Amino acid sequence: MENSKLFIQLDESDNVLLATQSLAAGTLLHIAGQEIKLEKDLGLGFKIASCNIMRGEKIIKCGVSIGSATSNISIGELIHLHNLQSDYVPTYTIQNQRQYGK
Repeated sequence: MENSKLFIQLDESDNVLLATQSLAAGTLLHIAGQEIKLEKDLGLGFKIASCNIMRGEKIIKCGVSIGSATSNISIGELIHLHNLQSDYVPTYTIQNQRQYGK
């Protein structure tokens, strides 16, 4: 896998990659044959999209859905409360949109 020291994919069906270390904004990544520049700092364990994910599509981690995309998510983009509605708890709010600049 490209970036194998920077990210891990926990299940082959996952559409997210997990950071294995903190990464600075501007870091160049190679995902699915594309060169992607991180737009924001990324903390250990944070998720990025391993492919383009359309609004309403399920976010898959560890082979199971953890939520749905609340907006279109580009490959390499951070996936967090600003663009993910949890399948388990009510986490998506207007405050999260403001905090993450959406």
